[in-house]
Amino acid sequence: MEQSQLVATPAVIGGRKETRMKVASGSPLKKKLGKRTSVDFGLPLTISLPALLNNKQSDEQFRRLIQHLLTVARRLEMARDYFGRRINITGPQYNLLMTVAQLEGATGISIGAVAQAMHVSSSFVTAETGKLSDVGLLRKALNPSDRRGALLKLAPLARTKLHGLFGEIRAVNDLFFGSLTAQSFAALCESAEALVQGSREAMQHIARMEETPEN
Repeated sequence: MEQSQLVATPAVIGGRKETRMKVASGSPLKKKLGKRTSVDFGLPLTISLPALLNNKQSDEQFRRLIQHLLTVARRLEMARDYFGRRINITGPQYNLLMTVAQLEGATGISIGAVAQAMHVSSSFVTAETGKLSDVGLLRKALNPSDRRGALLKLAPLARTKLHGLFGEIRAVNDLFFGSLTAQSFAALCESAEALVQGSREAMQHIARMEETPEN
């Protein structure tokens, strides 16, 4: 009788045992799978800019960069959410408070200016500002230069909560960005600003395409 091609092997995942099916060495099935995975799929280029293609006209490094950026973005959001949880608000609300803290100055900052700094809509800032005002973290005052708008400032409770959090913020940021040198940090800042502009144009293109009726 031919030896079975699949062998059950135990594995521990998340503290519990699970059974995985392992292809037996030397089986016809394993040879077939190995042959199939060795074939190059021939994925078309995902970008056509010469500066972003290597000498072999491959976009492999670009695709790796995208994966890295997605990973960093997810982890930044996780860190932001963690800071928010420490003071009993959401991650986006924490980001809004920090933006107001950085921009409020002596007189406060307008909702539009906060939205522009955060790269979000004014309606989002207005909605979240209302929630933060209700729990005593933000104060709103009439804008003397535009009486239809409001100026935002941190409430004393928000200042107290944020000041108590800065030690942990520094600890997380030092770990997150600790591998950067002064030169690589400067290059990253410059690249990030360029990507913000490029991503804005990409989103505008996507919006136009989605508004175009399909044939």
